[in-house]
Amino acid sequence: MEAIVFEEFGGPEVLRLVQADVPRPGPGQVRVRIKAAGVNPLDYKIRYGWMEQQYPTTFPRTPGLEFAGVVDEVGEGVTGAQAGDEIVGWTTTGAYAEYALAESFVPKPAGLDWAEAAALPVATETAQRVLDLLGVHSGETLLLHGATGSVGSAAVQIAVAAGVTVIGTASPSGHDYLRELGATPVAYGEGLVERVRTAAPQGVDAVFDAAGKDALPASVELRGGTTDRIITIADPGAAAHGVRFSAGGTERPETALAGHVRLAADGRIRIPVVEAFPLGEAAKAHALSETGHVRGKLVIIP
Repeated sequence: MEAIVFEEFGGPEVLRLVQADVPRPGPGQVRVRIKAAGVNPLDYKIRYGWMEQQYPTTFPRTPGLEFAGVVDEVGEGVTGAQAGDEIVGWTTTGAYAEYALAESFVPKPAGLDWAEAAALPVATETAQRVLDLLGVHSGETLLLHGATGSVGSAAVQIAVAAGVTVIGTASPSGHDYLRELGATPVAYGEGLVERVRTAAPQGVDAVFDAAGKDALPASVELRGGTTDRIITIADPGAAAHGVRFSAGGTERPETALAGHVRLAADGRIRIPVVEAFPLGEAAKAHALSETGHVRGKLVIIP
């Protein structure tokens, strides 16, 4: 099969298209013919070696956490899937490949296309996990940095649906998009604190940083110097500000994913797929992801 691998840490240029052995599923696993793989900022951070504490790397490594595809072979003990089933979830062997192994997945609704399905697992799980950790609820105000990205978009929609007022930071080109999602947009950069206070004179109850662009000092100031309800998934220097960095997943992520894919199929959650790349252009996808200006999701189609 064709697969993308990297055998050293570095920039997008370390990604190579190779011929690899087709994996065989072990107990509790299924083999999936990948139809679409999601591209996430975490993918390039792992590729650079920045996430070794959370995601230790063994070379050669195939990137990609999330997928949508068709079950090709079922391992011993699997009762929730059979060959031919269309599923969406997380891989254990890397999604930038024609075939991958998976243990955590849910059925893909018929009304959801492959790229839209592959855009959901990481973004919606991360958004839901951080919102739950922050404990935001109806009537509160959430400041969300990086609100137009895939995780930010999912978090805006989940929070707004729960009755939370969302102030979302983004470049001016993304402000109309945020208004469509139900958030109040503000521009990031110098003067952020004053702009947020104008947009939310009642104050900010919690902060979700999905951008990692030095937003934490302003966030702490907006929270009156407290850090108990500020979480970042993007700033590795969080500890210097006394802020929690959240990188881990939930114990049973497929439980939430089953609900999120149904919402997506019904049009109630949407994470726009802004560009799809063939497998051989994974390096281009990573280079674009690294710019930090992707409004929605990038996917790879093997």
